[in-house]
Amino acid sequence: MSEIVTVTRTYTSAMNRRALFRRTAALGLTAGTGILLAACGGSGNTPAATAGAQATKAPTATTTTASAVAGIAPTGAASGATTTNVRMACWSQPISEQSNIYGAQENGWFKAQGLDFTFVPGAGGGDALKNILAGNAEFAFTNVEPLLFAIQEGAKLRAVYNIYPQNVFNLLTLKTSGITSVAALKGKKVGVYSQSSGTRYNLLVMLKNAGLKESDVEVVAAGIANFGPLADGKVDATAATDTGLYGAQQAGIRDLNVLWARDVLNTPSDIFVVTDDVYQKKKDLIFRFLKAYKQGAQWMLDKPDAAAELAVKYATDGKDVARNRAIIDIRNGSTVSDATKANGLGFFDMDLLKKVDTTFFDLGITKQHFEMETIFTNEFLAAL
Repeated sequence: MSEIVTVTRTYTSAMNRRALFRRTAALGLTAGTGILLAACGGSGNTPAATAGAQATKAPTATTTTASAVAGIAPTGAASGATTTNVRMACWSQPISEQSNIYGAQENGWFKAQGLDFTFVPGAGGGDALKNILAGNAEFAFTNVEPLLFAIQEGAKLRAVYNIYPQNVFNLLTLKTSGITSVAALKGKKVGVYSQSSGTRYNLLVMLKNAGLKESDVEVVAAGIANFGPLADGKVDATAATDTGLYGAQQAGIRDLNVLWARDVLNTPSDIFVVTDDVYQKKKDLIFRFLKAYKQGAQWMLDKPDAAAELAVKYATDGKDVARNRAIIDIRNGSTVSDATKANGLGFFDMDLLKKVDTTFFDLGITKQHFEMETIFTNEFLAAL
């Protein structure tokens, strides 16, 4: 079993409701289960982190074998120096959908890169970014919106790997409602987790594509348990995620129409981000971390049953192997895209990201345009 160490952090803003929903809805949890939720979402608002949160530390590595690659000078691992500590700040606690990370730990792929890996848990994508900006981690497992919001506010950050190139958000209606298109939502009530959540941002994108504005619908901040209001007829549609949909179906809400945000704008759901300082000074560390992570991602794609079993050991929600396998299948589906099939796991589609920039600015989600090629990079992938 992995070693547990304590990481103490104090922040003062709200938690990322998008991220928490992906964890709790798939478990069938609601606010009534005693989980404390604050108001925020996949936004640039500084999320709260629980003081005394625990970080999961991988078994200590004692050897170093990182490969030298063109343009990336090998450092500690390649030269036989002491093991390098590397910390990954996540948007969540360790959960079953991240079993590829546990696979990299168990199979020794971090160790093979001379890395002593620590999982730093968090409470949303914004929280993960705060951790790397505060020096509590080298890598943030986060999403696109808080990255752009942070840069907009002056942070210097770089995205180095596309974890989930598929957009996991959706809009759901009951089949009995007869609402089968976004255009049919005009004048209707639509539930989102919060006004600053990824559910709302993706709803805006889908409305725009259908020729509607936010004012054409009534957006209701229904919280993460928003399948209840849908089932009770308090909203006509609700915004959710792929694992959230699974949780609702497991709870018995099955007769649903599902409209996917990725069919409109396939914004990546999660990415690895580093500070510009780490990007400029520690490219070898980035390469070694990404190499081990990518090995774990491919392992989970190839061996989902083994990944489901391993989640029992590491994941806070991993006691049910059958559920683990279902969640892993969903997450494996978001790990690959046409672009990654052509260019390898982790690839950023720059043309798509330019569309994201234009769309977000047009909708007022962001306040400025971004030069996406200076924020997102594929430079590490060829050597992985």
